[in-house]
Amino acid sequence: MTAPTSYAGPIIDSHIHLFDAARAQGIAWPEPGHALYGASLPADYWAVSAAHQVEGAIVVEASPWRSDNQWLLDTLRESPGMLGFVGNLSPLDPRFNDDFSALEREPLFLGLRYGNLWERDLLEDQIRPGFIDGLRRLVESGRSLDSANPDPRLIKGLLRLSDALPDLRIVVDHLPSAAVSDDQWPGFQRDVLALAANPNVFAKLAEIPQVNANGLISDPAYYRDRLAYLWEAFSEDRCLFGSDWPNSNTVADFDTTQALVKHWLADQPLEVQTKFFRRNVFTAYALADRGIG
Repeated sequence: MTAPTSYAGPIIDSHIHLFDAARAQGIAWPEPGHALYGASLPADYWAVSAAHQVEGAIVVEASPWRSDNQWLLDTLRESPGMLGFVGNLSPLDPRFNDDFSALEREPLFLGLRYGNLWERDLLEDQIRPGFIDGLRRLVESGRSLDSANPDPRLIKGLLRLSDALPDLRIVVDHLPSAAVSDDQWPGFQRDVLALAANPNVFAKLAEIPQVNANGLISDPAYYRDRLAYLWEAFSEDRCLFGSDWPNSNTVADFDTTQALVKHWLADQPLEVQTKFFRRNVFTAYALADRGIG
């Protein structure tokens, strides 16, 4: 039997956040007093990630402000290794079509984020006039949709959306940390399995590290058990790595997060680990279509 081997190859981190509280307009998140309030910029990310052979990263918008799409775009243009960003626009905003038209000309624009945050409700919002037509533009432009803050209601919303737009690539963020009560768990798993039946749906396994009353859980068996249904549902071809830096720092630092995730996956063949840490992100975000990689 082959001994477990932790992955040591190049990584693309599919989920980080950038912000700078020193801007004149400030930031929407994190708020003053939050442990992360301050600056989270590309140089800060490379300072902690370079030792782990991270060769590229994707930024996911953490602000509901329309203007922050432009701030991210300007920041990434000056930051080699930042492969693109998932922005924030609402199809229910009357300015959506104009804003989207401006963004879709940009190769660094990889898609939009929509979920149950920023006072939004995907399950309810998608039945409102114009919503599906707006997201159809993602399909037509070859972009993806990231979801946010998974719970049973969000997964039901994604199921409905996947039925309405089966060709839309959907990246379900943060599934390992989904907020699910014990009584909701069986139904939640069934809905996740049903959602995963669409080959255009991917699972971003960000927010993997977990804590209990004793602190950070370091036992790989815990994570194997917790993530087994996701791995089975989405397979080795549709699971991808995201660190959630710097938000992940509230649970574990970057080095610890990397070590824990690599340890969890070490019993998989190197080819499978390479898919998870690097290759699957190209499919989820159609990076090669934009000349990336």
